[in-house]
Amino acid sequence: MRIITTGLCEKFTKSKHLCLNRLHTCVNHYNMSRTAGILIIGDEILKGQTQDTNSAYLSRSLHKLGVNVRKISVIGDNVDEIAVEVKKFSLDYDLVLTSGGIGPTHDDVTLEGVARACDVTVHPHPTLVELCEKYFGVKDLNSPQLKLAHVPETSQLHFGVDPVKKEKLKFPLIAVNNIFVFPGIPVLLQRLFTSLQHLFKTEDKFSTKEILVDCLETEIADVLQNCVEEFKHAGLTIGSYPDWSNNYYKVRIVLESLNHEVVDAATQYLQLHLPRDRILLNYVVDPVSLNGGDIDATNFQPLLWHKVKSSLEVLEETLGKYEPHEICVGFNGGKDCTALLHLYHAALCRAGIEINPTNFKALYIKDKYPFEEVEQFMESSVIRYKFHLTTMTGDMKQALEALKRDHPSIKAVVMGTRCSDPHSMDLSSFTMTDSDWPRFMRVNPLLHWTYHDVWKFMRKLYLPYCVLYDKGYTSLGSRDKTERNTKLLTTTTHGTPIYLPAYTLQDGDLERNGRL
Repeated sequence: MRIITTGLCEKFTKSKHLCLNRLHTCVNHYNMSRTAGILIIGDEILKGQTQDTNSAYLSRSLHKLGVNVRKISVIGDNVDEIAVEVKKFSLDYDLVLTSGGIGPTHDDVTLEGVARACDVTVHPHPTLVELCEKYFGVKDLNSPQLKLAHVPETSQLHFGVDPVKKEKLKFPLIAVNNIFVFPGIPVLLQRLFTSLQHLFKTEDKFSTKEILVDCLETEIADVLQNCVEEFKHAGLTIGSYPDWSNNYYKVRIVLESLNHEVVDAATQYLQLHLPRDRILLNYVVDPVSLNGGDIDATNFQPLLWHKVKSSLEVLEETLGKYEPHEICVGFNGGKDCTALLHLYHAALCRAGIEINPTNFKALYIKDKYPFEEVEQFMESSVIRYKFHLTTMTGDMKQALEALKRDHPSIKAVVMGTRCSDPHSMDLSSFTMTDSDWPRFMRVNPLLHWTYHDVWKFMRKLYLPYCVLYDKGYTSLGSRDKTERNTKLLTTTTHGTPIYLPAYTLQDGDLERNGRL
């Protein structure tokens, strides 16, 4: 949901006033901000054969330059359609940026469409003819190679400069009036835009603030609407974007204006009227990027810090006994190994070991019927932490036998086992597998952690975890042997049954209550 304020406001907050004249200046300036329309051209986009990334890149880049992108349109390789859309965009917006449809084949008709929109003809441009002849070694103006040299007769050529080599780029950006024709190949488009962004840059700069709220949109819709009414005609936009996969907030509110005072005042208004205990004030977007800097005594209560510190020492000892490529971490997407994965990443960073798939390995013993949510979380974790994941099937013993056979260099497996887990009371931090098992050193850094320790650790550091834990599951196994924990079942004020998140479970001894 995106709300754009359209009325008049004399008062921003109960304690702060901006004079009417100043407000009118802000509104007029906002309404006069430079606008742009983006046209993505190509049958392959409409058919889903190629994924468009150019519109997102151009939108982000233009926004940073103070340009207000008003519309994005995707059309096919049809000259008439291109001409109609380009002409309309050219009249409606200050800038028109097209992407795609430039090339030597029959379906590359963007330049012809642009020419028709501007009521001019296409002709060979001398500069482009020279470039194409030199590059392709062909001089026939009717050849496919020289088709690239045919542009609308009123075209201007803008050559960017390579920021590294400081040399003029070999291919130009073609402009006709307020229309800028970009290639469809993302790397070429980005190279051109980066080198020629001065053509689009304005003196304006959008001021933006975000508020993250752990509420459903339905719970805060009235507050947002009241904020819209309070800031009518202030040149403010309010965007409300739900996020069903985030573990810490449900809605991201984005406030934006060309006037930072408007944004500041609106932010204060929402902070006063939204539920204060549901606003995230110190959310960490990417805890992995801290490279272990979040593993610090200031983040935890003394008892939990003692356990975290002891676990880190076990991992540091492990890295002292074994080379990184001789170690792998047991990771199945569960809460314990998610906490362990972050700790091990921190230990690698603290030891100055480069994070790459050779030095950071993990073992996934896949259940027969895994949850899709677990599989998705596993995939995102590999990207987030940049480790190599080896997937095995079967029971634990079979998986370790396969690991020993396929990866003989691995000598130690770091596991998220706790003493409260089945058959784990007698384990120590370093325990060799039994004699009838494949020989591995089992490293157990979390032995003395409790269920609540794990959740306090992850929630404090804002670590992403599998979304099933927010839907009533407290322990994850195979889909056919795992249910929601009934101890988390409750009802809303309207009598609707719901399951609370796993971290709210009062009795940690009941975490396996949903395992069959």
